[in-house]
Amino acid sequence: MAYLALNGCSLTLEDLVQAARDPATEIALAPEAIPGIQRAANAVAKFVSEGRIAYGITTGFGAFKDRLIPPEDVEKLQENIILSHAVGTGPELPAEVVRAMMIIRANTLAKGHSGIRLETLQLMLSLLNKNILPIIPSRGSLGASGDLAPLAHMALPLIGKGEVRFQGKVRPSADVLQENGLKPVKLGAKEGLALTNGTTQMTAIGALQVFDAGVVLKSANCAAALSLEAQNGTLRAYSPQIHASRPQAMQAETAANLLELLAGSQLTRPDNSKNVQDAYTLRCVPQVHGAVHSAINYTQKVIEIELNSVTDNPLLFFDEQDDVTILSGGNFHGEPLALALDFLSIAMTDLGNISERRIAKLIDNHPEHYPSFLAAQGGLNSGFMLLQYTAAALCSENKTLAHPDSVDTIPSSGNVEDHVSMGANAALHCQQIVENVRTVIAIELMSGAQAVEFRLKDNPGLSLGQGTSKAYHAIREVVPFFEQDAYFKPSMDAVAEMVKQGRFCAL
Repeated sequence: MAYLALNGCSLTLEDLVQAARDPATEIALAPEAIPGIQRAANAVAKFVSEGRIAYGITTGFGAFKDRLIPPEDVEKLQENIILSHAVGTGPELPAEVVRAMMIIRANTLAKGHSGIRLETLQLMLSLLNKNILPIIPSRGSLGASGDLAPLAHMALPLIGKGEVRFQGKVRPSADVLQENGLKPVKLGAKEGLALTNGTTQMTAIGALQVFDAGVVLKSANCAAALSLEAQNGTLRAYSPQIHASRPQAMQAETAANLLELLAGSQLTRPDNSKNVQDAYTLRCVPQVHGAVHSAINYTQKVIEIELNSVTDNPLLFFDEQDDVTILSGGNFHGEPLALALDFLSIAMTDLGNISERRIAKLIDNHPEHYPSFLAAQGGLNSGFMLLQYTAAALCSENKTLAHPDSVDTIPSSGNVEDHVSMGANAALHCQQIVENVRTVIAIELMSGAQAVEFRLKDNPGLSLGQGTSKAYHAIREVVPFFEQDAYFKPSMDAVAEMVKQGRFCAL
């Protein structure tokens, strides 16, 4: 059984994705984090007992920041923020996103700046470890003051409210907690705010998508190499000298990867005075895919910082004598994530664009290499004609989805929260774009394998490259060569699943 200990400082992207996608992973607080959690909770309790004023602890929230809360209502205030803010809408978030949100939130709270009690945090981890997952609607966050509505839905089961998904069924949380020997908590001062205030939804979705984007990109390099062989392309544009002369991030590395995939190939052409260079979609793969890789790296860096950051408000800080200062700030503002996820969406959209153009070239008329639309008997058979339509439709959708969310803002809370990031929308749109591009790359891989097989049938003595040969045979494990029209969708979906699983990442 996998195990993940949270201390607020060392959560990695890879560990998060693994734990989010594997419900068997045991999640626990690292022992070294517990004293800091308890210190902050004790400090909050002392603030309340002394009648001191602190935002969200002894005052209302947002535009009600000037309303003092009597000591006897401090606990009710925290429950009210959960109940009143749980107004999300839209399709529920998938299990992997919910798990990622719970892990990230627990890691944030484990840093000891938020004032949550140990028992409340332990209950959230118990739900996670039993795979009792809150129902969290996907829409409703403005991405500043954090992902308030989604996080309120995440917190509802902690107080025995709302619904959870458990063992495949949606049920009232109170019933499921009781069956599993768990008791809801009565929230203490600051806890409702600590649970709902932060960039957790956008970070969770962003983390999963930036991880998947890296997998899709590696698959796209493989697809491009296979397309080059199908069209009898030249390797000259991938020569190291070219890329050393323009040292943009990841350009030379992409060219080197393509040369590695194509090493030993007999389906590329030597120097030919009549055809010295290929179309841009083959010739410029290092420049385009390299730029996409650079965008992924940038986004990943932003996400990895956020995984181990404190994003709620206000925050507690301690000096060497353990005297506490409570400071109000804006770490809940999702602008760093919104900008990065918009950038990732734009980059992945263009990765799909260049792949779709290679698909179009694969099904164009190339009588010297293979028949039009990759159909042996064109006319009677449409071949791969409609696969290109699907790729084109997805690319067109991506161009709409890639409109930057970070340039939008709608003031809220009586104009106190007068600039928001829309980072959650950026994350949701990025999620759909990555999914769409995954299918586009799968179509290119499927088309490339079909085109290459036509070439191999005519030239049985020739061999594919070192990496493309492995890719071709992996595709053939799930997709046959099509002598005539067939029901193509299961094959398309099977290759898309291979891309998702990273089957083309280590060839």
